[in-house]
Amino acid sequence: MEMIRISSVKFSYNGQNVIKEVSHIFKKGSFTAIMGPNGSGKTTLIRLMNGILKPQSGLVEVMGRQAASYSARELARQMAYVPQSQYNLFPTTVFDMVLLGRNPYIMWSPGKDDRLITSEILIRLELDDIALNDINKLSGGQRQRVFIARALAQQPAVLLLDEPTANLDLKHQHDILRLLGKLSIEGMTVVVSIHDLNLALKYCSNFIFLDEGKMVAEGDRKIFTEKLIEEVYRVRVRIIRDEGQMFILPLEPV
Repeated sequence: MEMIRISSVKFSYNGQNVIKEVSHIFKKGSFTAIMGPNGSGKTTLIRLMNGILKPQSGLVEVMGRQAASYSARELARQMAYVPQSQYNLFPTTVFDMVLLGRNPYIMWSPGKDDRLITSEILIRLELDDIALNDINKLSGGQRQRVFIARALAQQPAVLLLDEPTANLDLKHQHDILRLLGKLSIEGMTVVVSIHDLNLALKYCSNFIFLDEGKMVAEGDRKIFTEKLIEEVYRVRVRIIRDEGQMFILPLEPV
């Protein structure tokens, strides 16, 4: 089942083309990594998908319907977005931050069901023991899980995340991606922008490479070649395979 279809999408900032004729279909239950060097258009593409930005040409469809035809509330019930690390947040408890994810469903004030859904998500993400803590006093890994929990409170079919492992230590990087993998297995469509090729290879099932706003490759792990990575990142690499797992070993700049 198609969850998101982007067709010949273009976008520019101040006359500079940032996304150039990108097309792709994101299917139900897929876990897709969007990769490429800094400035390649990863964040812009995700913002085009979730409606924060509007394409100058081309089309973004969500579940068979043009994204532009959804109201903000309707789209938030289908798709949730976790931006890059957020700092200097207003003082609030973890529970209340996650409860904000129920806004697309709340008319006047949160109801019993909203609080119950929030509590269940906190338990699932092992945040229930810090539910009353100030979010500003959490570690980076805990805070990122809170933002994912807030997104899950929207009960979305699609979850978009921009660099969800940035500024996290190795354990929390794996914890976050393992969680996202479980969500995709359960049927959620998950899309992440990510820099670490080896983390993407370990957890994701589909891959998109962007370079200067163009999609240069898409598909499963078979698209990973030393030539492709060298062309995209301008670094010579060696691909190593060990017990079925691929690893990218950087060697030197091209």
